[in-house]
Amino acid sequence: MALGKVFPKRLFDCFKTTSRSLSNSSKANIHREYLASPESGDKGFFRRFLEGRGLYSHSEILSLPAGTAPNGAGISVKDARKILRASQVEKLREKLRDIPHTSISYAHYFRICVQVCDHNEHQGAEFAKTFDDSGNVIVLGNVVFLRPEQVAKTMGSLISELIANPNDPRRKELESMERQKAMIDEKAKAQVRGELYCGLGFLTVQTFGLMRLTFWELSWDVMEPVCFLITSMYFTFGYIFFLRTSTEPTFQGYFHVRFKAKQQRLMKRYNFDIQRYNELCKACYPSCYTRPKSQAFSLFNHA
Repeated sequence: MALGKVFPKRLFDCFKTTSRSLSNSSKANIHREYLASPESGDKGFFRRFLEGRGLYSHSEILSLPAGTAPNGAGISVKDARKILRASQVEKLREKLRDIPHTSISYAHYFRICVQVCDHNEHQGAEFAKTFDDSGNVIVLGNVVFLRPEQVAKTMGSLISELIANPNDPRRKELESMERQKAMIDEKAKAQVRGELYCGLGFLTVQTFGLMRLTFWELSWDVMEPVCFLITSMYFTFGYIFFLRTSTEPTFQGYFHVRFKAKQQRLMKRYNFDIQRYNELCKACYPSCYTRPKSQAFSLFNHA
């Protein structure tokens, strides 16, 4: 009888333990299926809830290498910095391209670089130097040229104009006329210097003569009105000189007027064609040719 009571009790306890184990296993499976089921609309909510309580396993995330996204797209920190730098460079190019002027001051250019770099002066200075070294801009002193292609085109045209074609026959003719003109200019300068030396000699003799008359021959009471009249005559001659030549009555002005007059006279004597000379200068050196030299020579034709 005792064996009959003990056996059914142990059999019931075993069944109860097995049933409880199966129930816990079933709940765990249902929990996993619910979390992994794509039809679950509250998956994100339960997942965040379980992660907050430490019940969700992070083994998947912890097993990923550093700098690799879960979807397999590899973007490292270095690549991210490179992308950010490229975007800042493009933004700086757009800002410089939007400026209507062809050149700005270096201070303005540096402020734009710092603004693009989120007010980082060190990075802004690096960008300013990088753009200058790469040829995106041209920095000359305190001026920054924003259109380097235009500057290069202009410099190329100037160089091509300055360097005349050595095989051009007009160049040889121009060189011959330049030698002849240099000889005429030297003779004209020598003649004008001769006139100026003569004027210096006349003034020296006049000064000594007035001194002799004032201190030895006559008195200052007699020579005072004479000196006044001589000074008035010089002032009158200077005024007449200005009216006829439209040049200030100075020694330099007198030299230029007399030089032009002597030059024209010598050109006529040596049959120098000034019109042809101006045409050759314009053809060989168009960028340096500003005004026909015949106009400069004819400014004082009425002198």
